[in-house]
Amino acid sequence: MGTKNSRLQGFYQLNPFERLQMVKSFDGLCEEDLRVLHGGHGTLTIERADKMIENVVGTYNLPLGIATNFLINGRDHLIPMVVEEPSIVAGASYAARMVREGGGFATNSTDPVMIGQIQIVGVAAPQSARHDIFTRKEEILAIANAQSRSLVGLGGGALDLEVNLHATSPMGPMMVVHLLVDTRDAMGANAINSMCEAVAPLLEQITGGRVYLRILSNLSDRRLARARCVVPTRALERDGLSGEEVAEGIMWAYAFAAVDPYRATTHNKGILNGVDPVIVATGNDWRAIEAGAHAYASRSGQYRSLSVWERDDEGNLVGTLEMPMAVGIVGGATRVHPAAQTALKLLGVQSANELAEICVAAGLASNLAAMRALACEGINRGHMGLHARQIAMAAGAHGPLVDEIVRRMVEERNIKPARAEELIAELR
Repeated sequence: MGTKNSRLQGFYQLNPFERLQMVKSFDGLCEEDLRVLHGGHGTLTIERADKMIENVVGTYNLPLGIATNFLINGRDHLIPMVVEEPSIVAGASYAARMVREGGGFATNSTDPVMIGQIQIVGVAAPQSARHDIFTRKEEILAIANAQSRSLVGLGGGALDLEVNLHATSPMGPMMVVHLLVDTRDAMGANAINSMCEAVAPLLEQITGGRVYLRILSNLSDRRLARARCVVPTRALERDGLSGEEVAEGIMWAYAFAAVDPYRATTHNKGILNGVDPVIVATGNDWRAIEAGAHAYASRSGQYRSLSVWERDDEGNLVGTLEMPMAVGIVGGATRVHPAAQTALKLLGVQSANELAEICVAAGLASNLAAMRALACEGINRGHMGLHARQIAMAAGAHGPLVDEIVRRMVEERNIKPARAEELIAELR
């Protein structure tokens, strides 16, 4: 464990500028990095945004928060999270604090292997064509790798082939060739798509068929990241509830998600509450992560919980999470968005695999936080104060008036815009 400590006591009680200074002292960010995180000069300009997507008319800001207390593989991390929903950053931070008592998160990941798909139709003798494709595998891989010599130079590139036959579809039979590509520190979509395009003519020649789609798959089930945590029962004690009672409640919450797809969907959304904000902060593709996660959750034929929770011999809660995690630290928005660059600098990651492992640790923390809230008190009470604050501000409250209106609405359990407006008029 290094000298840095992500256990920043009282962090939530500081104002945004004071928090920023504490983040700087943790990670040694420069003044320019602080300006980027704080939304000053160096954030996304309209000129840069205009080069990123089409028909640009402006930019759109979201809150950037810092999740504290994370100890991952013996190393402290402050985790940048970009998200609009209240309770997520606080919940992940609190869960990470509980996990610290059990030694923090342990993570690992597979090699960053992605799948590119080439769809071939009109193949007269599919089994024979499949044999011929494998006979010329090295030739096919060589053409693919000629598209990205830099990737090959870094130790990545196209590694292998798979050939899948679909006897029926709404349009008839088809063959699908998979290129297995190690994308190293890139997410890899552009490189894979280029490789698929390049090998298509040779595959048509070999099979006598016609190629239609040539594109990566977002079910990146060869590119997995895993996290594990141990939570001592004593760390779960709360509001007069013993740690054992809370652990029992959490296990029942997990059991519900393990067998019921309606609950599993919301349970997995709670995991992605931790993952997605880190993906967004670092300029990665959260739609790809979501698609891969939900597909992976369905791999048994029924949609299930992505995480697994157990009790060990000592009664501790043990949580594990394994999911596809196709992220990059080079290329795409990661390279052009200043705040994404600063977020990566804050995380101190040296590889895409390391970023992937931080994301699953954040996901497992968010999952623990949500289940603990549900087990202890139901989700509404946890959200109530933050929701009331948003309602009060939307109604026009400012400064100390916000806190008083929030207190009154929560006390009355009447958190509605109309009541906020009444209280504003009364208190002014």
